[in-house]
Amino acid sequence: MEVAEKQRFSKNEHICSKKDIDKLFSDGSSFLVYPLKVIYLPVSDGIAADSCMAVLISVPKKRIKRAVHRNRTKRLIREAFRLHKNEWTPSFLQKRLSLHIALMYISNEIVAYTDVEKAMLKAFKIIDRTTDA
Repeated sequence: MEVAEKQRFSKNEHICSKKDIDKLFSDGSSFLVYPLKVIYLPVSDGIAADSCMAVLISVPKKRIKRAVHRNRTKRLIREAFRLHKNEWTPSFLQKRLSLHIALMYISNEIVAYTDVEKAMLKAFKIIDRTTDA
C-alpha cells in the first residue's frame, strides 16, 4: 500500500499582499465558470519553490448574507483547489509559469461541492489553454 502524497494549502499559496491583489485585479485576465469568476495573472517573480500558484478566495457579503454560509462556501472552494492543484502544477512548472489566481463566488445560492469542483477543473483547463505561449 502506497503512502498518499500530502496535499496541503499552505500559507505561501495565499495571496496576502495588497500590492499583489491590486495588480491581479488591474492587470489580470478573467473569465466565468459558474459559480466562480476567475481572475488570473502570470507573474515573473516566483511564488515559492514548492508551489507555482497563489490564490485568493472571495465570497461577497452581497451574494451570501450569512457568515456561516460564506465560510462554508470558502471552505468548499479551498478544498476543491487543494485536491486538484497537483494535477496542474507540473503543467505550469513545465512552462516556467507562476500564477496569481482570484476565485470569486458569483452565485446567490449555496451550490454543492460537486458543482464547485467541476468549475475548478474547468477553470484550470482554461488557464492552462490560455497560457500556452
